[in-house]
Amino acid sequence: MLPMGPADVDEMLLVEQGVYRFPWTRGNFVDSIAAGYGVWGCRVAGELIAYFILMLAVDEAHLLNLSVAEKRQRMGFGARMLRHAMLTARRAGATMLFLEVRPSNSRALALYEHFGFRQIGVRRGYYEAEGGREDALVMQHDLDEVSA
Repeated sequence: MLPMGPADVDEMLLVEQGVYRFPWTRGNFVDSIAAGYGVWGCRVAGELIAYFILMLAVDEAHLLNLSVAEKRQRMGFGARMLRHAMLTARRAGATMLFLEVRPSNSRALALYEHFGFRQIGVRRGYYEAEGGREDALVMQHDLDEVSA
């Protein structure tokens, strides 16, 4: 895992646009980096194939984005990235990790559930979607269960 910065935004955008119908914008990435959020990536043979963005606040963390390039999905990179995000948050003193996920994103849901995340709420109309909006499932993980 490598820390990402402004020079990596174009590559993150390429991955993002390849996996989402409603991707983050350049401004979302630039603002996250400028705000000091943890931005970590994984490269294979120099190519960025996965990244996550983690916001830390006091004793909580919020996983804002975790993406794996489409051609590298189902190879374990999502699990590696999530594990690294959890450990990063724990080492920074967070005791809880939160995230939102689309109910229609069954692969991501399965990954989060496998790692012990549990649904704690729903944000109505959170995501842009075809023909309107889609809810977000709010999930939480107790990081005291993650060894630092």
